[in-house]
Amino acid sequence: ATPGRILTTANEIHIPAGEPVRLLLTSTDVIHSFWIPSLAGKLDLIPGHMNVLDIKADKPGVYRGQCAEFCGAQHANMGTFIIAEPRPKFDAWLNDQLQPAGAPASGEAKAGADLFLKRPCVMCHRIGGTPAGGTVAPDLTHIASRKTLAAGTLTMSRGNLAAWIADPQGIKPGSHMPVADLNGDELNAIVAYLEGLK
Repeated sequence: ATPGRILTTANEIHIPAGEPVRLLLTSTDVIHSFWIPSLAGKLDLIPGHMNVLDIKADKPGVYRGQCAEFCGAQHANMGTFIIAEPRPKFDAWLNDQLQPAGAPASGEAKAGADLFLKRPCVMCHRIGGTPAGGTVAPDLTHIASRKTLAAGTLTMSRGNLAAWIADPQGIKPGSHMPVADLNGDELNAIVAYLEGLK
């Protein structure tokens, strides 16, 4: 990777179409198996060990992936997407992703940002350009630019984002995300904030 051009995202890996890409794969908990059937064979992700997988998408498109190693209660819900784009589109996406989060656009979103930073959310999640610096959960800096959330389980939408925050265990039993314990106004404010993170 080029120094200063490393980013963290979740659910989606964007790559330039027609170019080889090297993925460095590891796990923080148990053995998983990274598998994008249309692009490459399976490769295990082993805690404390880095494995290398070279892939190449010959044409632009969205390629679905799945964990192929039984790894626990949420194994069937561990999906990912490889999004292969023409080089100019990939470069634009990468440049956008390397930017810090934008300032909240509305009063409700501003209230959501303030609330997010006062809640336990910041202990696990990172939002670039803010004090939220957690590293054990997905980076939310540009969450609203993603097509899915909850490891590809849900399509990104206001309703799904609210449902996920309100009751992650109801959507993915065994998920490490705790219930946020927010009232309706607080939930709406945090969702408004996250919706603006594109």
